[in-house]
Amino acid sequence: QVQLVESGGGLVQAGGSLRLSCAASGCTFSSYAMGWFRQVPGMEREFVASISWTGGNTYYADSVKGRFTISRDNAKNTVYLQMNSLKPEDTAVYYCARAITSSSYTRSDFRSWGQGTQVTVSS
Repeated sequence: QVQLVESGGGLVQAGGSLRLSCAASGCTFSSYAMGWFRQVPGMEREFVASISWTGGNTYYADSVKGRFTISRDNAKNTVYLQMNSLKPEDTAVYYCARAITSSSYTRSDFRSWGQGTQVTVSS
């Protein structure tokens, strides 16, 4: 059974940075794309970024391009999301997810989810 555990969320001022981590267990981590999504209460969960199984391909939502960077360490079964120049509109619960394919940015391809970590950006 796939287990994904996020960490690194918290409260930060606008313009600040946070680094989220997601540790995976119970799965063949290195064979699948990994992604980050976020959700605000009452809204749909939205795509933030994803990375292919080798790390060679990365995809970003337009709203975070140039500010967020996704990376992975297959030796540690961990995926990261470096978030810089944070804005109040980045406030959300951030979820880590594993896809069923080796490279994807399509919400429906991500089938395994973590419990989420809260990110709050104050103005």
